[in-house]
Amino acid sequence: MRFELRLIDIIDIVLVAFLLYKIYKMLNKTITLRIFIGILTFIVIWLTVTFIFQMQLLGAIMNQIVNVGVIGLIVLFQDEIRQFLTRIGSQNNFFMRIFGKMFSSKKEKAVDSDVMQIVIACRNMAKEKVGALIVIKREMSLSSIEITGDTINADVNSRLIENIFFKNSPLHDGAMIIANNKIIAAGCILPVTHSMNVPKELGLRHRAALGISEKTDAKAIIISEETGRISVADKGEFRLNLTPEELEKALSTNID
Repeated sequence: MRFELRLIDIIDIVLVAFLLYKIYKMLNKTITLRIFIGILTFIVIWLTVTFIFQMQLLGAIMNQIVNVGVIGLIVLFQDEIRQFLTRIGSQNNFFMRIFGKMFSSKKEKAVDSDVMQIVIACRNMAKEKVGALIVIKREMSLSSIEITGDTINADVNSRLIENIFFKNSPLHDGAMIIANNKIIAAGCILPVTHSMNVPKELGLRHRAALGISEKTDAKAIIISEETGRISVADKGEFRLNLTPEELEKALSTNID
């Protein structure tokens, strides 16, 4: 049997490889990575048995497992699937950036003002070593997180942010949610990451910030109560020990 490699086959292989790389990158440093590798191994064995060796009985059994397993995978990886689809449709998408620029001019001044208020508050709290956790909404809804805290619904103001995270404040231990140029809620509870590669010196605030950045497209700012260092969690990754200027740059896009 003659094997013919067409251009469409090359494109097919490249697209599959790219998709697998993106999935691997998304699952990297999480406990679900081993499950993903196990699934890939099973698929390779299934394809080998079915199409290369053409073992009908074993192939038929594995086909049934694959057919039923698809539903199980959707349930097992529902968070990762939602995160992957969100990233495709987020403002980081090429087409979304183009359309976003067409309609974002009216918000630029408000966004710049909000960024400065947040940076000023973070700079002051970092100097005093006041612990803080601020989540900035982007495209995905955070309503399920907002209801776990107390409603604020106030303009973004550095003094208000500092007062909420003051050590004697009843809301200082939770997370603050900022969305649509407003401080929506404070004292909110965030999902904690299950990543095994978070540095041991980072505490619960950092794990919670990484968790919300894994499950949504939000950015999370963390101020360490022990060191006063400013960090940002975004897309399941940390940017540690930022200066106020670096924080301003990190927040300059997609704050609303």
